[in-house]
Amino acid sequence: MTTWRKLFSGDWRRPELLLLLMAAAVPLSFATWQALLNNFAIERAQFTGAEMGILQSLREVPGFLAFAVVFLLLLLREQALAYLALALLGLGTAVTGFFPSIIGLYVTTVVMSLGYHYYETIQISLSLQWIDKARAPETLGRIIAAGSFASIVTFALIWLAFDLAGLAFHWVYLLGGGLTAAIALFAWLAFPKFPEKVRQHRHMVLRRRYWLYYLLTFMSGARRQIFIVFAGFLMVEKFGFTVGGITLLFLLNAVINVVMAPRIGRLIGRWGERKALIFEYVGLIGVFTAYAFVEHAGLAAGLYVIDHLFFALAIAIKTYFQKIADPADIAATAGVSFTINHIAAVILPAAFGFLWLISPAAVFLAGSAMAALSLLLSLNVPWAPAPGNEVLMGHRLSGPAPAAAAE
Repeated sequence: MTTWRKLFSGDWRRPELLLLLMAAAVPLSFATWQALLNNFAIERAQFTGAEMGILQSLREVPGFLAFAVVFLLLLLREQALAYLALALLGLGTAVTGFFPSIIGLYVTTVVMSLGYHYYETIQISLSLQWIDKARAPETLGRIIAAGSFASIVTFALIWLAFDLAGLAFHWVYLLGGGLTAAIALFAWLAFPKFPEKVRQHRHMVLRRRYWLYYLLTFMSGARRQIFIVFAGFLMVEKFGFTVGGITLLFLLNAVINVVMAPRIGRLIGRWGERKALIFEYVGLIGVFTAYAFVEHAGLAAGLYVIDHLFFALAIAIKTYFQKIADPADIAATAGVSFTINHIAAVILPAAFGFLWLISPAAVFLAGSAMAALSLLLSLNVPWAPAPGNEVLMGHRLSGPAPAAAAE
């Protein structure tokens, strides 16, 4: 609690507080969209697993195109682009409920996703530029906690809106999206323009010495789809969770994240990225294997909560990159890494959507295999990552050490 008081003392118009505010704005829209999606798609748009897989693949296309952020930086500063992306996220969410059809849901999802993915790309870049390496793991944990706290408020309001007030889908979508857009406007008016510490490249950056980071990012995107797309769908299709039930489950995840995410960040700071990633992937192998065979709704809900908690450990991939990166590469690499993260995300949901029709268990067992491959990759992360010390094995793939590390 003391660290939070220090954070909010003095002039509040600081970069770290802007990051926290924007992080809180995202779930107002995205948590609304996510909590309502499966029920809205099944009850109003008559989705099956195949349509859901296609929708999730379409949702990931803007993430796949995130490398284009570097070209937008020729026109806009990163900070201004973050505000614009937040506003687009809010708009896409706000209008979703007014288009209860397969095509309508596809289109509004793409609009929402453009804002969400471009904001997330910029947020990663700004965080790694504005926060020093020593404080990065804990601060990134606080950013997750701020988003989770906003999710708690959002999920609580959704539960009240549906189970007590009986509001229609379109009013809830409109409220969540409108609040995000309002916060984007406030941030634009209230916060100053913060200077760049290091001028970022305005072109694409692909470096051989980042190869392990690229692979870890790719596998992270692949495994994320199993959770986002099919774990929630399992809850509704197999176990019959209602909007209220799914929302309460999301609410529990958010409460746990508020408490645990900053602690996980501090733990990564003490353990180091290697140990944190190994722990994450060993746990995920067990979780995905259990998903494949679960037959009890309570146990499935418990697995969902544990699975979500592992997401905070993904901070370690970001701080690993921060430690090995040239500071001028951060913005361009954030866009490229988001594209790499979403290569699998564009393909897997649609492919696994059809596999789901044959065997839902096979989808989750494929997730176990992905986690096992990620575990092998994490064993190659050095104990003390730095420029010139990016990997334990495969230095030839990395090419010559950067000049700063060679001196």
